[in-house]
Amino acid sequence: MKRIGPSLIAATLVVALGGIGCKKSEPPPPPPPPTTTTPTTTLPAAFGVSAVTLGNAIGADKKVTAASETFGVNDTIYASVDTAGAGHARLRALWSFVKGEKTAKVDETTIEFESAAPTVSEFHISKPGGWPKGDYKVEIFVGDATTPAMTKAFKVG
Repeated sequence: MKRIGPSLIAATLVVALGGIGCKKSEPPPPPPPPTTTTPTTTLPAAFGVSAVTLGNAIGADKKVTAASETFGVNDTIYASVDTAGAGHARLRALWSFVKGEKTAKVDETTIEFESAAPTVSEFHISKPGGWPKGDYKVEIFVGDATTPAMTKAFKVG
C-alpha cells in the first residue's frame, strides 16, 4: 500500500474545499438611476384683456350693470374691461366716432396698475351737450400695442 504524505493530503483538501467555500458571489445589482425632477415653477400668465362690456351704468365692482350697444344722446357710456394675468399693466381706451371708413377720436384714457389676478377696470365717456347720433367704437389696447386687444362697436341715437 502506498502512503500518502501529509503535504499531499493538505493540498488535496485545499483544492477540494476551495471549490466549495470560495464560490464567487454574484455582483450586487446596479443602483437605480438617479431620479430627475423637473421644477414645477408656474409662471404667471401674460397680462391680457378677456372681455369688454358696454353699458350706461356700473356697480361698485366696476362691472356694467346692464350690457348695451345702443345709448341715448345724454348717456354716460361705460366700458367694463375684464383682464387676466399678472404683472404691471397698462390699458388704453380709444373712443372714436365712425362714419363710413373715417373715424374721429372722441377721447383717449390710459390707466396703469399692478395685477396679480383677474381684474375689472372701467373707462367712461360723457358729453354734457349730448352725443351726436351715429356709430362709435371703443378700442382697448394693452401696453404699447398698436393693435387693439379688443374692439366694441356701439350706437348713439
